[in-house]
Amino acid sequence: MKKVLIVDDAAFMRLSLRRIIEKSGFEVIGEAENGLAAVKLYRQLKPDIVTMDITMQELNGIDALKMIKSLDNNARIIMITSLGHKDKVGEAIRAGAVAFILKPFNESFIEKSLKLVTAKQ
Repeated sequence: MKKVLIVDDAAFMRLSLRRIIEKSGFEVIGEAENGLAAVKLYRQLKPDIVTMDITMQELNGIDALKMIKSLDNNARIIMITSLGHKDKVGEAIRAGAVAFILKPFNESFIEKSLKLVTAKQ
């Protein structure tokens, strides 16, 4: 079973993502509320996939993505952002994100994205 780290500053989003990810047959091994916590947990947990919100306090998702990629160039990170921040998607892809999901998201798109990312591993 593939292991997933969820990173989002909103607890309700983490809960929603957890429910969808686990229903899709993946194991959620950790959650982080900001980019700094995400980098720390990535080092400790070594997840197969990270779902990363772009806009967060302390360290935003793009900077956290860059830090994680510097630790592990093979890290598989799916960026999540709202329609209002979709201009950041290109920057995230250039920094090494393997996919992106726009909020509000739907369950089937998340499941397809997770399966696509794992198929590339």
